[in-house]
Amino acid sequence: MNIVVIGIGLIGGSFAKDVKKLYPEVQITGVDKSEAHLDEALELGLIDGKGDYGSLASADLVFVSIPVNALVQELPKILDAAGDETVVVDAGSTKSLICESVDNHPKRRNFMACHPIAGTEFSGPSAAIEGLYDGKTNIICEVEKTAFKLQERALAIFQELNMRIRYMNPEAHDKHIAYVSHLSHISSFMLGKTVIEKEKNERDIFDMAGSGFESTVRLAKSSPDMWTPIFEQNKDNVVETLEEYIQNLIKFKKLIEENDFESVHQEMNNTNRIKQILKGIPLTKK
Repeated sequence: MNIVVIGIGLIGGSFAKDVKKLYPEVQITGVDKSEAHLDEALELGLIDGKGDYGSLASADLVFVSIPVNALVQELPKILDAAGDETVVVDAGSTKSLICESVDNHPKRRNFMACHPIAGTEFSGPSAAIEGLYDGKTNIICEVEKTAFKLQERALAIFQELNMRIRYMNPEAHDKHIAYVSHLSHISSFMLGKTVIEKEKNERDIFDMAGSGFESTVRLAKSSPDMWTPIFEQNKDNVVETLEEYIQNLIKFKKLIEENDFESVHQEMNNTNRIKQILKGIPLTKK
């Protein structure tokens, strides 16, 4: 099996790592705008060789894991270069604009729009980890537009990776993911900013930071290059979630100002049910 990974960072590198473990005979070619990333991926054994879009025609599967603004630009060119029997899978965190970008492409049947809900705050080939996708959800959009036998090839690999599959339309994906992923990142970035601005002496932050603070701001270490275009592409949904979140913060602040701590307790008690909602979602192994 020949696989091409375009964008050999955390997401693409972790995919390559697990696929190599599952299929020892697989040949993985890396394509990346960063020559340093390709060299590092070769040294780490994530890929077997470097390539370019000329490598796509003979690929069984192309896994595209690049920032979503680049994805919208590059996906039509990737499909142009793909073979008739190649399935192209993306890992973009937005779906509406990406699906629109190839909706009328002559090789739309070769594309499967995916979003594996997996990752860490780290980036680059050295951030790739085994088992990143184990037990995680992979959201697939507009599956009916992908040729059936190409769907089967991609789904077989996802099944071997032990991923849970959910089907959704692109608009519903973008709306829901704004709440469970995009808002979480904004909250983490802004909490980190608030603490940094208040505590100018970073030694104090370091000395007093507990595991709760560390886990809450973990996402603030994520790449701005990756997240800025995500917020831009999903702007309307992100703004809507932010408005609801800000209203909740204002309400909570008002309860504290008014010494209504019975209601403060009740608000937190009601939110504790998130434990049951999240029960069973596997944590990413570091």
